[in-house]
Amino acid sequence: MTSAAQSRPVVAIVDAYSTASHLAPLFHARGYDCLHVQSQESPPAVFTASFNPDDFIGTVLHGGDTEKTLAAVEPYAPVALLAGAEIGVELADTLSEALGLRTNGTALSPARRDKFRMVETVRAAGVPAADQILATDLDALLAWYGPQPRRVVLKPVRSALNDGVSFCDTADEVRAAFERLMGMQSATGHHNDAVVAQEYLVGAEYYVNTVSLDGKHYVCDIWKTQHLGVNGVHDLLGGSQLMVREGPEQELLVAYAGQVLDALGVHNGPAHTELKLTPQGPRLVETGARVCGAMLPLLTRAAIGESQLEWTVAAYVDPESFLSRWETGYEVARHAVCVNMVSPHTGELLGYPRLTELQALESYHDLLLKVRPGERVARTVNDMTYPMLVHLLHEVEGIVTHDYMTARYLDGEGFYDVA
Repeated sequence: MTSAAQSRPVVAIVDAYSTASHLAPLFHARGYDCLHVQSQESPPAVFTASFNPDDFIGTVLHGGDTEKTLAAVEPYAPVALLAGAEIGVELADTLSEALGLRTNGTALSPARRDKFRMVETVRAAGVPAADQILATDLDALLAWYGPQPRRVVLKPVRSALNDGVSFCDTADEVRAAFERLMGMQSATGHHNDAVVAQEYLVGAEYYVNTVSLDGKHYVCDIWKTQHLGVNGVHDLLGGSQLMVREGPEQELLVAYAGQVLDALGVHNGPAHTELKLTPQGPRLVETGARVCGAMLPLLTRAAIGESQLEWTVAAYVDPESFLSRWETGYEVARHAVCVNMVSPHTGELLGYPRLTELQALESYHDLLLKVRPGERVARTVNDMTYPMLVHLLHEVEGIVTHDYMTARYLDGEGFYDVA
C-alpha cells in the first residue's frame, strides 16, 4: 500500500502486544489507521497471544536489516511511530529517529533496555541509584558480594515480566543464581551472557506511569504494590493499589521519576517506572519506555475515566490537547486494586472451585484469566505464571481493601483444582 492509496493518516506501532494491543482502536477513533511493525521474526508467545491483526492495515516484519524495514514502512508515510511492548523499544527509537518523527532518539536507547546501563546512566546524571555490578564471571561477582551475608538481587541484563529475577541472601545462593542465569534464554528471547547484581532495596515498591511530550511528563497514575514471600520467591507481586495523585509519598516519587525519565532521554511517549521508597529516598528499580503491562491501564480508565493509553494517543496525534492539560493531576472517582492470584501447584487445571465466591465480592469488577480449565497451570514464581488477575473497583476505599484481603484469603490451597 502506498500513501496515495490511503484515505487516513497512519500511526505505526512496534510490537503492539499486551496492553499496547489497546492503542490501535483509540487511534482509529481519532481518525488514524495503524501499521504494525514486528521487531522479531518469532516473538515470545506471552506477547503475541494478545495481538489483534484486524486492528492494522498491514504488518512490516523486521528481519534485522534496518534499511529494509525503513523502506517497507516509508510508503505508509506514518505521522507517528511508537513502541508497544518492551521488546520493540529500541527498534521504535531507530525508526522514529530515521523517519524524522517525534522520538526519544537512539543516543540513550540502550540505557532504556539494558538494566545495568539504565541504573548507571541515572547515577551519572546525579540521581541516587542502587549499588550494582555487571558480572560476566563468578569471581568478580563474589568479590562484589563480600564476605558477610546480605540480600542482593540478580537478574538478566535484558528481560521483562520479572523473568529470572533472583533474591539471594548468601554467597552460595548468589553462585547458584549466577550459574542458572548465565546462558539462559530470557523471556524476550535474548541469550544471557552477563548478569546484573544489585543491592536489595528495602521499602515498598511503586509504579509511576507517565506520558511525555517534548520533555513534559504527565503523571497518568501511581500505584503502590504489595509483595508476598511465597513459592520460594522472596518478593512476588501480590497486588497493586491505585493511589490518589496528591500526598507526600506521591510528590517524592513523581519528582524522582521525572529525574529518571530526563536522565534516560524519555522525552516522548509512555513510560512505566518502578521505584522503591527506601529510608534514604526513592530508588529506581527499572523503567520501560512503553505503556504499563498486565492491562493495568484498563483498570485505571475505569477508576479515573482515562489512562496512559488515552494520554499516549493524545501526545502523538493531539499535542495541543496534551499541552493544555499536562500540568493537571488526575482525580480518583473509584478506588482500584489489581489482585495477582498465586498458584501453589503445577499441573492440568481442572477448575477454580471458589471463583464464584471471588466474583461475589462487592467491589469485583473484572478478571484477566490467563489459565483456563483444561490448560496447564504453573506454580506462580514470576509475571508469566499468574493464573489470573482480579480487578476490584468501588467508590469506597474500605470496601476495596476488605475485598482485597478476602481475595488473598481465598487464594492458594482450595482455590485451584489441579490434576
